Formats: sequence, C-alpha cells, structure tokens
Amino acid sequence: MIVQDPLEYLSVLSGRGIRLGLGPVSRLLDRLNNPHEKYRAVLVGGTNGKGSIAAMISSVLSEGGTRVGLYTSPHLVDVRERVRVNDRMISVGELSELTHEVREQVKEDITYFEFITALAFLHFCRSNIDVAVLEVGMGGRLDATNLVVPDVSVISNIFLEHREYLGNNLGAIALEKGGIIKNGGVCITAAKQKSVLEVLDNICRSRRARLHHVGKEIKFRTTKKGTFSYKGIEKNYSNLVCPLIGRHQMENAAVALGTIELLTASGFDIDDGGVTRGLKNVKWEGRLEVLCKSPMLVVDGAHNPAGASVLCRAFRENFFYRKLVLIFGVLGDKDYRIMLKKLSPFADRLILTSPKEKRALHSGDMLPVAKMYTNSIEVIGDSGKALSRAFALAGKDDLICVTGSLYLVGEIKKLWSQKPGIKSQESE
Repeated sequence: MIVQDPLEYLSVLSGRGIRLGLGPVSRLLDRLNNPHEKYRAVLVGGTNGKGSIAAMISSVLSEGGTRVGLYTSPHLVDVRERVRVNDRMISVGELSELTHEVREQVKEDITYFEFITALAFLHFCRSNIDVAVLEVGMGGRLDATNLVVPDVSVISNIFLEHREYLGNNLGAIALEKGGIIKNGGVCITAAKQKSVLEVLDNICRSRRARLHHVGKEIKFRTTKKGTFSYKGIEKNYSNLVCPLIGRHQMENAAVALGTIELLTASGFDIDDGGVTRGLKNVKWEGRLEVLCKSPMLVVDGAHNPAGASVLCRAFRENFFYRKLVLIFGVLGDKDYRIMLKKLSPFADRLILTSPKEKRALHSGDMLPVAKMYTNSIEVIGDSGKALSRAFALAGKDDLICVTGSLYLVGEIKKLWSQKPGIKSQESE
C-alpha cells in the first residue's frame, strides 16, 4: 500500500499495535546515522507523572538557557505535540519532510511509536539541541527511547499496568522499568513500595549506578499558601510555585528538581532563577486542566487506579463545587472496575462514554460495574453528546470532570476548541 500523505502514513502505522524490542528501531536509526547519539539525554520512565516531570525538566532547562528537545506520548489533539524544541512543536512542514525521509529508510515492519521516536531523534539532531528529555512509552528495558545513554534515568513511580507486556507483579514491572538505568549511571525515583525499591536498588548495585530517592535524600514540603519548599541533594529552595494542580505535582516537581541538580553536577549551567522561572512557567495539558470556570470543566488523563486515586484527592483538596458530573471513558485494557469503585462515590451524576479509539471499552459494558457504586448513571456513547449532556445537568457552581483516558481528554479538548458554545447545545 502506497500512502503519500504523512499523517495518513502514520495512521496506517498506528494500526500495527505494540511491540517491545530494540532491534528494528536500532537498525532504522543506524541507517539514519544514529541521530540520538549527537546530544545528551534524560530518560523519564515510570507509571504516572512521566509527562509532567519531563515537561518540568524541559521548562527549567529552557529557562536556564539550554536548547532542549522534549519527546512525550501520547498526544492529545495533534501528533506534533509529541516533538518540541524549547516548547515549540515541530512544524507541519518539518513533520512532513522528516516523515518522508525516515520512511525512505524503513526496510522492515516498524510500529507507530518506533517511527515517531526515530523521527523525533532526527528532528532534535537537525535542531542542534543540547539535551533531549524523553518520556518512555511503555516499560523501559525494551522501549524505543532506551537506545540513548542518558545523563539521568528518572523513574517516577511504579504501579501495576500493562501486565500482559510487563509482568503480573510490581517486582516484574520494576525490573522492566528499571531497564533504563545504565552502567555507571544515576537514577532518581519517587517510588515508595519496598518490593519496587529492592528491585531498583539491586539494578543500581549490579550496574554500579547511583540511586536517589524522593522522601530520603530529596524532600519537599507544601505550605498553606500553595507554594512548596525543596530540600535536595545539594540545593534548597523555598516558596516555589508550580502551576500544575494537585499535591502529586509537587512531588513530580521534586523529582524534576532532583534531576536538574544531577544535570548541573554533570556540567549543565542552570542558575536558581532559571529553576524558579522554569517551574513557575511550566505547561502540561490534560492533567487536571481547567477548560472553563462556570460551570468548571476539568479534563484529567487518569487512566489507571493510581491516577484515579490522585484525582479523588484533588476532588477533596483542590476543587470547590456544589455537585460533580463525571464523564468517564476508558480503553479496554485498563482496570476500569477499580477506577469506577474509586471515582463513582464522588459523582452526583456519572456519564459513561467511549473514546473514538479502536481499543476503547464500549460504554455500555461498564454499566453493571458502575451500578454497584451509584444509581445516578447515564450511558452516552458519543463523547460530544456526553459533554453536552453534562452541561445541561450542571449549574454555574458545579464541576464537570472528564477522565479515564488521555484519548478521551484529547477528544474533548479538540471538541471544546472547535465548538466553545457546546454548553448551550442540547444533547440528542
């Protein structure tokens, strides 16, 4: 099949599913003259918070005068979101040119993620960056991003996820995610479970790598004013501001600041002003993001039980509302039963929907589980109609929250940008 349009070609690749392994992408990069070896790198793995941490590190580095490439996944609305240089998305023209160039070097089956990763590596090389901040896609050991040799390996936290690929217990998953730790390298983590830390400790000892823990060598403390203080390996900061909502983002910020300390020790010149400005100015969409305020519309990409727990805490601590209308949709491989158990008690009305993604769980299939926790439920398969219905139900002092999948969040954000008057539409 010959496909000329780059977005159409990428769409074809997206149907090839997931493959963990470094062989095909390594050979592709070799044919591209190994662009990923031309700059320094930070690898950010883990279960939750990877994207937020990567965005914080990138923002601080950029404010400090470093030319930085940021690679994240998935995107919410536009594939170009995944590939940025100093917070500027790759242009349409650059994406088209690089897609054709990389495609010419594809000699074997390649997945969507492998292709985009190679394209990002090449774009960063052509953009003359100093350092790439790379969010690991899945796992770590066999992820396409793991072909770089990072200055710092970050493992945010580890929870049960993708068990069909990574293993059935925390230890097995930690072993896969710990695969981004390199010989003689350095790792920073906010993981807390004993079984996880034992695995990471063993990996670091066997590879003669250093391991730093948030909660041990690195600590943070929140204040009633909404700021926080940081006590790190060498540096201390007070009255720090992070615009991302939720206490968990302050923990993510502590991980990011620890990473910045380690980068500074390895030769990067980042002053304290760059640190505070970079953190204060960080942007990261789709995570407790407020799209409008009356009624308040919040989108959050919580897509596993740990993320749902964080969202529940935000309902208690960060939002003030009369009633909550919750729009919930997930992919079929997610543990939606536990997510619904956690989230449903907070909802005055629960609307079950489905992202327009082939891996999505049908909205009606969640109904028997949801009925175990609430009787105030509607099933509206189309996400746009679900949003219109939520606005019909919500008053000006109410909260509408869209969650369960980043794919669903992306749909709602795209819909909201195209039809800001949706709150006045009637659901069909």
